[in-house]
Amino acid sequence: MLTANNPYTGATIAEYPSLNEQQMAEQIAAAKEAFSAWRDTGFAGRAKVLNAVAAELRSRKDHLAKLMAQEMGKPVKEGGPEVEKAAWCAEFYAQNAEKFLQPDYIDSDASTSYVCYQPLGTLLGILPWNAPLWLAFRYLAPALMAGNTCVMKHDPNVPACAQAIAEAFVAAGAPENIMVNLPITTELAESAIRHPDIAAVSFTGSANAGAKVAAVAGSEIKHCVLELGGSDPCIVMADADLATAADIAVLSRIINAGQSCIAAKRILVEKSVYSEFTVMVEERLAKLKMGDPQLPDTDIGPIAREDLRHNLHRQVADSVSKGASCLLGGELPAGEGYFYPPTLLADVHPEMPAFCEETFGPVMALTPVADIDEALALANQTEYGLGAAIWTAQVDKAEQWAGVIETGQVAINGIVKTDPRLPSGGVKRSGFGRELGPHGIREFVNAKQVWMK
Repeated sequence: MLTANNPYTGATIAEYPSLNEQQMAEQIAAAKEAFSAWRDTGFAGRAKVLNAVAAELRSRKDHLAKLMAQEMGKPVKEGGPEVEKAAWCAEFYAQNAEKFLQPDYIDSDASTSYVCYQPLGTLLGILPWNAPLWLAFRYLAPALMAGNTCVMKHDPNVPACAQAIAEAFVAAGAPENIMVNLPITTELAESAIRHPDIAAVSFTGSANAGAKVAAVAGSEIKHCVLELGGSDPCIVMADADLATAADIAVLSRIINAGQSCIAAKRILVEKSVYSEFTVMVEERLAKLKMGDPQLPDTDIGPIAREDLRHNLHRQVADSVSKGASCLLGGELPAGEGYFYPPTLLADVHPEMPAFCEETFGPVMALTPVADIDEALALANQTEYGLGAAIWTAQVDKAEQWAGVIETGQVAINGIVKTDPRLPSGGVKRSGFGRELGPHGIREFVNAKQVWMK
């Protein structure tokens, strides 16, 4: 059984039957059976389906936002925009997939030589709970528009969200089994990866789980894309627009109660403005309202699971015991639900968990730096390499600094975000491969060389 718990109350919402191994294999086989016809539908036909799915998502936006609030605690004022973003992703690839996958003609000793991009077959997407709609569609939209069929193994914490995504495809009139929901326990994930009808794997989740997925996929010689954790640095130089930097750093840190792999987690601030900037972010964090995620004025909902909350508190407590100053929050609230308050830690150094581990919650860690050289060194002093931000008036120099930072994306004077138009992914223990943009749709195709004399 897959059990959905409400993190606002800690109570069980519902239990959903999970597939056994034979049933799982049948569902995968059904997606494989649907592949040939879907591949041959062509870009225009596939685009019509994806646009219809996007319309269904928008028509169900309030319902889907409520499901996310109930199953993983996302405030509804964030859930609605997440649904819109998922719909946008479907529409973006419906409009641009054919252009992204045009053959590349390359001069050689042939009369004509080119590379064409053909779908691989049936893919497996293994998804996390923290953005149930968006993370599903950044896998589904490019993969489906490339002509693949998709099997979706969503996180056991959000079974109703997964079911609702499948229902949107049915309501949109999508061909049967081009997208198959796979409600299985985590223990069956390895069997799903090894199933002979699965051509490749897309995984989003923790670095430890990603390593296991990569090992299994590698043993089967199957391509995989991994989007894993992050400990994203945010560098704030003295000449930056400090008020805007504080606004965006706080927003980045507290979206989804801080449960985002690309959130600003380690804030590296030039010493001459460190005290001033600390006051700015403390004032902003203190104004945030924590409460029922189904209420429209709630800024921060609960952490998705009790074990995640306790691990977050361990990281805060250990960092304080090692010398960090807790200026705000840092205490486990009394009462029901898995809440953790907006927390501000100052004077954090690399030996502390708040610096060297990924903190998945509303905990902001501030570290003073002497100059940009120290900031860049500390930014790279992590096993992760997902995203980074730089705040400075020296935009030309910031471009050079961005080249030094070991991450998959860098935002200069803006928020680190994912966007259907731009590739996203990491290096080091943040994973490999890219999602989104023209690069993402080319991950799950066969780049076939054709040579003619």
